[in-house]
Amino acid sequence: MSLQELLLLRHEWALIASVLILLVLELNFSEEKKSNSISSASILFAIVTLLGFLPAETGSTFGGMYVTDPLRILMKNILNISVLVVFLQSGAWLRTKNNYNRITEFYLLMISSVIGVNFMISAGHFLMFYLGLELLTIPIAAAASYDQYKSKSAEAGIKLILTSAFSSAILLFGLSLLYGSTGSMYFSEMEFSTNSLQILGFVFFFSGLGFKISIVPFHLWTADVYEGSPTNVTSYLSVVSKGAAVFVLVLLLVNLFDPLRQVWQQVIYGTAIFTMTIGNLFAIRQQNLKRYLAFSSIAQAGFILLGVIGGSALGMASVIYFVLVYVFSNLAAFGVVIAIEQSAGKINMKDYNGLYKTNPRLSLAMMLALFSLAGIPPLAGFFGKFFLFTAVAESGYFVLLLIAVLNAVISLYYYLLVVKAMFINKSEFPVPYFQSDYPTRIALSGCVIGILIIGFYSPVFEYIKQLCLASL
Repeated sequence: MSLQELLLLRHEWALIASVLILLVLELNFSEEKKSNSISSASILFAIVTLLGFLPAETGSTFGGMYVTDPLRILMKNILNISVLVVFLQSGAWLRTKNNYNRITEFYLLMISSVIGVNFMISAGHFLMFYLGLELLTIPIAAAASYDQYKSKSAEAGIKLILTSAFSSAILLFGLSLLYGSTGSMYFSEMEFSTNSLQILGFVFFFSGLGFKISIVPFHLWTADVYEGSPTNVTSYLSVVSKGAAVFVLVLLLVNLFDPLRQVWQQVIYGTAIFTMTIGNLFAIRQQNLKRYLAFSSIAQAGFILLGVIGGSALGMASVIYFVLVYVFSNLAAFGVVIAIEQSAGKINMKDYNGLYKTNPRLSLAMMLALFSLAGIPPLAGFFGKFFLFTAVAESGYFVLLLIAVLNAVISLYYYLLVVKAMFINKSEFPVPYFQSDYPTRIALSGCVIGILIIGFYSPVFEYIKQLCLASL
């Protein structure tokens, strides 16, 4: 293997080097300086994120099992930004007494999972895809049970590993059917037609991947795992894990399963309706904000499927753009939840009554995040949903578009419930004023800037669309 081929794995080598450096630093830090791992990990991952934006060679290696191109590099960069924000928001939590001696473990689990994300996105072979998927999932299952003194955290880890094992079994069975009917697992060599075996294989494959995206009816694990996991891990699950699965799904549907378009469009048509509707209806009932954001993320997955169903360059671009917007919006919301939970130990919606009087800046950040998730103009979330709706209209699914618009209205109601609690409801004992640490403030500020600017900066969407056109 030549040096040029090895350099195609630039993202992965940088992440592996970060893991090794953190291990060496952990061995050399004294007991009193364990917290230095927090700044070390954040700086290292910031360097990795910046490296992703440097010009890079594209091509394939390992006999075509690993593929990289500008579109895949963009996907990795979006998810790297997400992970960097999660790292910045995790410092205060990791410095607590229960976590102080296990700080490096958290970062090792997270970065190992990101390595899996990278291999999954760059897969040109189903074996590489599956290995990346498992490397993404197993460290996160361990991270979900990171709060070893809380039974709910252990429960979340067990539920996540069991549902992941079940979904992997379903997905593997689907892959075996696809391999049996095509005679290859290389994407470039697989040829599809509408025979029953290939359709059945695709349905099993989609079902297995649907667990990762929390598509109805494969969503039942989501709320319990989100609630039980540490909130920082929950934010990772809701953005990075989901975003990676969405990116892979849209790549495979358009580039690999295009001959089965009529089949998967029908599948996505039904699942999109149920995912949007059930996610919204269950979100209305929630009082725990982590469960509330869990069902919100399920509903957002339904909206994402709107862009997937068209299978066009516009649809792909709208999905990638929406995930970018979703990253900033959802991480801003989770950032506020993390800050308040860390300071006051409060996680329920009623605890946010009167928050604006004591913590106005956090209230404004939460309001902007929720308005962006709801798709209220002129925030970035509005443009994200607008492009998704445009992609659906372009494909001629006008009934689906009407249902999506109605669901957008429903979502506006439950997002406003939190805004009402913060700005209108009164409380005798509101969350007292506090000031977050600098990394958390930087992360929240970056998310808010992203929410405000990305929608107006039209070259972002045009750039994504050009990359999608080049990949088709």
